[in-house]
Amino acid sequence: MTPSALHTRRSILTGALTLATATALPLATAGRAHAAAGPDIISCAAWGARAPSEPVVVLANRPERIIVHHTATANVTDYSRQRAVALARAIQTYHMDAQGWIDTGQHFTISRGAFVLEGRHNSLTELRAGARQVRAAHCIGQNNVSIGIENEGTYSTQTPPAAQYAMLTALCAHICGQYDLPPTEIYGHRDFNATSCPGDHLYALLPTLRKDVAIRLGTPLPDPEPQTDPDPLRDLIHHTPDQPETDYTEYLPTNLLP
Repeated sequence: MTPSALHTRRSILTGALTLATATALPLATAGRAHAAAGPDIISCAAWGARAPSEPVVVLANRPERIIVHHTATANVTDYSRQRAVALARAIQTYHMDAQGWIDTGQHFTISRGAFVLEGRHNSLTELRAGARQVRAAHCIGQNNVSIGIENEGTYSTQTPPAAQYAMLTALCAHICGQYDLPPTEIYGHRDFNATSCPGDHLYALLPTLRKDVAIRLGTPLPDPEPQTDPDPLRDLIHHTPDQPETDYTEYLPTNLLP
């Protein structure tokens, strides 16, 4: 077995073991449904983030939902921590220097190697407290009421690596536990803006993600009831052509990443 193949296998197994271990952890029963422990998250300080160009706003409200994204970057087979850190730095550089934002747009990023990194400053501190959220810049119209998670890769025709999906499940479960969010409040970027994000294949996984998160939280979701009668109002909303266009182009110039 080549070193690359061995590392790939080890990354997938590590992600699966992380998922299994976290599943076995009990949830706290006092107060809100805070998770006893969440996944390891590499803080902005730990990955060497630049300081924001202006103070990051911490809102008094807790988020109402989670929004899943993909970075629309290459589906690399470098699953190392070094790659994850390079990705975080490249995203911040792009968001601040090209998009003109004050900091990284999303709250958290998950690399293809299943490393979780803090995106916008103070996101990790507020998640640990479970009472407030940081204003972000990942989804137009949702930045004051949602937590944004970027997943490294392009998932239009491929699904995420097993370890990355396992970590996405673990992170979503932790966020839901900390903020008392039901797993039904996990969405894709395209649910709110006119974008293909998070890719057809990752978007198709969201119902499974909601179920997996619910199982981890001990609140399994009921199977959806079959809809026999069409809902013309829902169809009209779903097919409306004038959804707000997003100015968030989810890709990174090639010179920002090796």
